[in-house]
Amino acid sequence: MDLVKQLDTHVGVSAGKFYKTTLFRSDALLLGVNCLEPGQAQKLHDHADQDKFYYVVAGNGRFQLADKQITAGAGAVIWAPAGIMHGVENAGNERLTLLVGIAPAP
Repeated sequence: MDLVKQLDTHVGVSAGKFYKTTLFRSDALLLGVNCLEPGQAQKLHDHADQDKFYYVVAGNGRFQLADKQITAGAGAVIWAPAGIMHGVENAGNERLTLLVGIAPAP
């Protein structure tokens, strides 16, 4: 098993919708990378029994958490507790790259 993953080797583009890939998955945790091109969005959704975080690696995102809207850039962590509606939109001019964690894993 490869225990060292380089984040930049998992960055990608998807024309139809945002790109996502899994870095690591166990029963307790899923870590992945989401890449949103300008104008792409992850629609509002929730995870009834799972906490989620977004770590902004690059770019700027507009995050929706319940009725709050948060704009965040590189280095920011956005926390979406279980049961809270959340989503993200890339309203910037460059790719938005996010490290995403969900626990327990879906």
